[in-house]
Amino acid sequence: MSYLRVISSAIFVLMLGGCAGAPVVSPPRQVTPAATKQQGVYHKVVKGETLWRISKNYGVELEKVVSVNGLSDAERIEAGQVIFIPSASKPAQVKAPAAAVHSKEDFIWPLKGRVISSFGEKQGSTPNKGVDIQAKVGVPVVAARSGRVIFSEDKMRGYGKTVILEHGDGYQTVYAHNSEVLVRPGEAVTQSAPIAKVGSTGRSETPYLHFEIRKGHRPQNPFHYLP
Repeated sequence: MSYLRVISSAIFVLMLGGCAGAPVVSPPRQVTPAATKQQGVYHKVVKGETLWRISKNYGVELEKVVSVNGLSDAERIEAGQVIFIPSASKPAQVKAPAAAVHSKEDFIWPLKGRVISSFGEKQGSTPNKGVDIQAKVGVPVVAARSGRVIFSEDKMRGYGKTVILEHGDGYQTVYAHNSEVLVRPGEAVTQSAPIAKVGSTGRSETPYLHFEIRKGHRPQNPFHYLP
């Protein structure tokens, strides 16, 4: 790993902060697009679509779609829901940058389990920067998207055994509280490949995976990216 990559990884780690505790998530409510005078189109969500993929298909920033539709941090879209796409007339053919090797690949869940804490939920004054997924100790954790391991640490404060993947287009994913890490820094991994095993480390009191999606080191709502 180059010196610059090491420095970049270190800076990223310092920005992670702690993750929140684990209150049970309430069922998502139906979101109704906000009335708007902006130019755009309405899109009816079909099964399996994610807000991130819809935004990319129309060539519109995900943050703009979230804002104009009044989506809160914990909300996710559902099949049949209608959302407004600002400044769009039809799906666009968006050409990905050359460096975005995996830009056409959607995110997948890193494991199956019950979400016990969602993005933005707080325990005390600390907001959760991802989602916490409950599972049994030793259950395999897989790569949510193809990429390269840029960080692996056994005793990261508040996170325990942690793995961070870089996906080549400004996105990173974080996997924490593992009982075992199966990959090393610099290693290339494909989507759905095992990279760790569920554990209970750091400040966690029950076995679960803490999972984050980050864009430019800024935490994103995973529900906007996961099917």
